[in-house]
Amino acid sequence: MPYPLIVRLLQAVVVTALVGGTTAFVAFDKTVTLSVDGEVSEVRSFGRTVGDVLGHQDIEVGPRDLVVPAPDERLDDGERITVRFARPVELTVDGESRRVWTTARSVDEALMMFGVRAEGAAVSASRSARIDRRGIDLEVRLPHDLTFLADGKRSERTTTAPTVREALAEAGITLRPRDRLNADPLSVPFDEQVLAVTRVDGRIVVQETPIRFKTTRKTSGDLFKGTTRVLKKGKVGARVLTWEQTRVDGEHYTRRLLADRIAVRPVTQVVLVGTRARPEPPPTPQNSPEADGLNWAALAECESGGNPNAYNPAGPYYGLYQFHADTWRSVGGTGVATDHSASEQTYRAQILYRRSGAGQWPVCGRYL
Repeated sequence: MPYPLIVRLLQAVVVTALVGGTTAFVAFDKTVTLSVDGEVSEVRSFGRTVGDVLGHQDIEVGPRDLVVPAPDERLDDGERITVRFARPVELTVDGESRRVWTTARSVDEALMMFGVRAEGAAVSASRSARIDRRGIDLEVRLPHDLTFLADGKRSERTTTAPTVREALAEAGITLRPRDRLNADPLSVPFDEQVLAVTRVDGRIVVQETPIRFKTTRKTSGDLFKGTTRVLKKGKVGARVLTWEQTRVDGEHYTRRLLADRIAVRPVTQVVLVGTRARPEPPPTPQNSPEADGLNWAALAECESGGNPNAYNPAGPYYGLYQFHADTWRSVGGTGVATDHSASEQTYRAQILYRRSGAGQWPVCGRYL
């Protein structure tokens, strides 16, 4: 072969290799936006997957950490990778403690993710406090509606007091040494608890006992079938019994009833029961995703901690799947999501999924 021809062939091979190498370099060189616990930066990488990029940046993630897109997903130029590290939280709610993990970066966000409806609650840390990777100890005292029966009167109070004794003090009720209470003064109050004080004055005992209220139901064409709403909240009444008490043999008592009167009459609770037929769901668009068989429980756990009464004032967002009120109504719901049962919320979420896909839940949709 003539020498000039050999030279030209070698030159062609070199040029081809250079072009191919440049093409491969351009194909694998990517610029991505990386958000790690809210700190955003742009990085260049030759990695094929999200995990490759994280590895090149020496970012180690565990099974509790949130990574979007997932580490094994292929990466395109210009994509955004979000990493939120899990933090341990020692959470105590009304005296009950448990250790949980969260990817939330603030106390308020963590409470929302745990499904703790903290509106009006007493929290041991500022709602806006940041949670670093070492975690935090949180004590939450939820507000409870209590009814007090004392001295022939009924009073009601919403309190975050840690004990029954402190709740009584807030209500201006003093327990004397010989008085009796129908609950342990050191116990934690609970919602709708009735606290009755029995006064003991020497041989005369004035006993307060609650009278349960009745509940009546009325039909309503404004509510869908299977749903109810309290129109008028019931209130317990108070019955006052006055006894003469005599000690026998230094230990036992005999009692004689002196008076029996109703000091406060109960208030009947009125509940509306829906009779309105549910509207047919909007037609499913052609080629829309199927909602059956997906892991709705996992989505709810991520969005609200599985709490159908969860509330996030940031939106505000309501319920298992954190519906905005406008979105809830757009899928046929009435009121807000927390007005309805868990099954109703899931039904509406499935309608939303068929219409718009998992993108309606940008962080948690990956769990479906």
